[in-house]
Amino acid sequence: MRARRLAAVATVALGLVALSGCRAEPGIAAYIGDQRITDVQVSTAMKDLRTKNPTPESSASGQPGAAQPTLPKVADVVRTMVLTKVCEKLSAEKNYQPRGQVAPDQAAQQLGLDPETGHVREVAKLFTCLSGLPAEPVEPTKEEIADVIAAGRAAGKIPAEVTDEAAVQQLDGEQLRGALATKRILAEAAGRYDVTVSPRYRPLEFPLLSFAGDAPAVSVPLGEPGSDAVTDISTPEATGAPEAEGTAS
Repeated sequence: MRARRLAAVATVALGLVALSGCRAEPGIAAYIGDQRITDVQVSTAMKDLRTKNPTPESSASGQPGAAQPTLPKVADVVRTMVLTKVCEKLSAEKNYQPRGQVAPDQAAQQLGLDPETGHVREVAKLFTCLSGLPAEPVEPTKEEIADVIAAGRAAGKIPAEVTDEAAVQQLDGEQLRGALATKRILAEAAGRYDVTVSPRYRPLEFPLLSFAGDAPAVSVPLGEPGSDAVTDISTPEATGAPEAEGTAS
């Protein structure tokens, strides 16, 4: 009987540990270690996006105004905020220094947004930070290359008649291997910093390399797996090459 009682106590204790590790305070969009991103910060960034990048009104003749790029979705803003904090925290810990400086004007041109927009400046800060990561190209595992091929087929970028073997020959190169190296570094850091994302913004992944047309090929997951809370997550054009683009060289 005593052994059973001790086992029951241990089970309760483990349950309390699990509950104490669950971070889900009202008004918090994400946790990165001891840092937080609040819903207020997110809503403020979204308001800033709309204010500084207004949709042109129709002209007096009834003709629509000049075409404007689609504004980033809320998930785009949150994942940029989260990954910036992960990268900066990791860089401070390891003393990584940026090898390239991305100016807000450069990010604004890529995104098609006003350079004074807060999200634009956050993107510039993120890519400056990412340039300092020591992402030496790595050989992809079978699982990693299978994931890339699956993403390409799902996005219609790898035709059905192209075999997996032929796809590997076309895809496997320095650019892919560099993106996978960056993913491994960031994913390890996100796990170590116990990145937690509110269900409102899940699933949250940041694309590090994309097929033509901005279809993600390699993405780093941020926080917990998917949730039904968010179903429409668009990818901002933050990387810019016409065929396949990465975060940093």
